[in-house]
Amino acid sequence: MNPSRRTPATFHSLSRLPLLLAGVASVVGLGLSAPAGAADASAMALTGTDYKADRDMGEVLKALAGLNGKPIETLEPAEARKQPTPTDAVMAVLKSKGKDTDPLKLVKGVTSVDREVPGAAGNIPARVYTPSGKGPFPVVLYTHGGGWVIADKDVYDGGARGLSKTANAIVVSIDYRRSPEAKFPAAWDDTLAAYRWVAANAASMNGIPSKLALAGESAGGNLAISTAIAAKKANLQAPLAVVAVYPVAQTGDLSTPSYVDSATAKPLNKAMIGWFVDKLFAKPADKADPRVDLVHADLAGLPPVTVINAQIDPLRSDGDLITDALKKAGVTVEHKVYTGVTHEFFGMAAVVDKAEEAQEYAGKQLKKAFDR
Repeated sequence: MNPSRRTPATFHSLSRLPLLLAGVASVVGLGLSAPAGAADASAMALTGTDYKADRDMGEVLKALAGLNGKPIETLEPAEARKQPTPTDAVMAVLKSKGKDTDPLKLVKGVTSVDREVPGAAGNIPARVYTPSGKGPFPVVLYTHGGGWVIADKDVYDGGARGLSKTANAIVVSIDYRRSPEAKFPAAWDDTLAAYRWVAANAASMNGIPSKLALAGESAGGNLAISTAIAAKKANLQAPLAVVAVYPVAQTGDLSTPSYVDSATAKPLNKAMIGWFVDKLFAKPADKADPRVDLVHADLAGLPPVTVINAQIDPLRSDGDLITDALKKAGVTVEHKVYTGVTHEFFGMAAVVDKAEEAQEYAGKQLKKAFDR
């Protein structure tokens, strides 16, 4: 979930943001405790929690604060979509350092083209990323975050572009319909329709039809896992892997440990998630639908799932919940939590070291599945 908007001019500068960094991420299991001495005023002001952001993550948070966005949870959706995003903050950091913001230079060898693909109720915008080389390549369907209400493929260009590089795969990133204009389950229906199209048309993109995967961030992480379940039920070509980055695993319980310790975290806080949920559903009972409540969904028979979380994030505990549920269902799952970084860090590899490591890890997980 990520505050978002983009105009054509900023799209490119954004997309230019996230990739290529070098740095070793410290990764820990969930159930994290606040680091000793992190309760200093500057650390808390940056993150909204007692957790201390790494220096490079802190630079992005400072830049985001300097863009003077309004609190998403106080706005109407149309205005919320116009607010500065973490991706805008990455662009600002790059510019302040005199660095190029061209995505083609940040992620060398990955090209992209915009097109439309079939959704459930008509065509939807998509961006197809292709790595260098002759191919054919595996194909990954990628779904962006934004709480199903805001953001788009431009805001999440960094994560999708980076994954194309690290997984050496074609990545198809889609703009599914958003709420409240198209309430639940429109986004889920669009994602399944797009996956159906990818499975039928992989070869036409120089892809390998038998080597498909699903990936997504935040709300898109939920869509990735849910679509793997839906593909199984529809007897479609099965994905070989799922990568879910800080996924929403449920929306019924906003009192988990991370909703408590990161209630006022930045750039995503508990109030924003409540706002997203309010806009998403036509009726409260929809919260229990297994397409949203993945913890209680039929997860048996899914391919290997990789769950990636940030320490400074109200969704951190959702990673715990879905990991435990997948294990109980007999699904192979790996889970990493990166300390010192926040929600939305994954696409920030141009300026945040641990984002590069997380992208490399996700790419290796996908390659492992494709090579089986």
